[in-house]
Amino acid sequence: MSLRSPVPSVWVRSSDFSLVESILFALVGAWPRASRITELDTLSHEMDVRAGARWVVILVFAVLAVPAQAHAQTDEIQVYNGELAPVGTLNLTLHNNFTPDGLTAPAFPGAVIADKSWNGVPEWALGVTPWFEVGLYLPLYSRDKNAGWGIDGFKLRALFAVPKAADRTFFYGANFEFSFNAKRWDPSRFTSEVRPIIGWHLKPIDIIINPIVDTAYDGFGNLEFVPASRVAYNFKSGWAAAVEEYDDFGPLHNLHPAAGQVHQVYGVIDRTWKEWDIEAGVGAGFTDVSDKLTLKLILSRDLAKLTTKKPAQ
Repeated sequence: MSLRSPVPSVWVRSSDFSLVESILFALVGAWPRASRITELDTLSHEMDVRAGARWVVILVFAVLAVPAQAHAQTDEIQVYNGELAPVGTLNLTLHNNFTPDGLTAPAFPGAVIADKSWNGVPEWALGVTPWFEVGLYLPLYSRDKNAGWGIDGFKLRALFAVPKAADRTFFYGANFEFSFNAKRWDPSRFTSEVRPIIGWHLKPIDIIINPIVDTAYDGFGNLEFVPASRVAYNFKSGWAAAVEEYDDFGPLHNLHPAAGQVHQVYGVIDRTWKEWDIEAGVGAGFTDVSDKLTLKLILSRDLAKLTTKKPAQ
């Protein structure tokens, strides 16, 4: 896979920044009114939201406005639902994927070969505010049938979402990731992901869309469109059954032809068991450039409350 020539950097005027920040503030600032949570409708909340909107704008332009290639593999096969760790709580999520029948050719020289490979990563998350969570993926690891085990890098992320997304009919958010990649994992040392989150809890049906774009910091024109979506049915027993789709359409300025696009559909089951959230799925690929069969397992639980309770008066 050849590297593309960089495009000129994008300059952002302060007036543009203020306009985008104002739009985000208008949307985010509507959370208390939309949800009728009057206790949040305070000056303190307004200042927090304004700060949050500013950070979202900074992250958007930091990720996208700096002068992509699709990953040969992925460590995280998941549709984001906007739910955050409670404030001050450390959460651990274990991502594990195995590809019994995958692509047998490397995506670039020296890349991990998908066929018969195992990959995953522990994801460490901390709730910072009711609408903001930070995360660390470390270490990313994989094993392929030729090169064996290896470390693939690490990722940092910032997740912004409407508070108490699980309790709302309509919810939304955005996730930003920054990756440092080993040479076996990606031809670009630094890559990032911008993942908008849009969804509806229609009880018992959930519909969630993540219209993701990836960047290798080679300009807006080379953003890769890699959306993910999920439709789930929630049973009264606590189980959920879902269909998820993961796609890679290629760069926005020149989408791949249908035969060159990645399309995978997963059948997924979810269950909370004691302190663990469990998600397991089987995915099938429907094009020649998609892995034919992939298995995923995600285990998640809260580890510790890092804030100290105030003594009773």
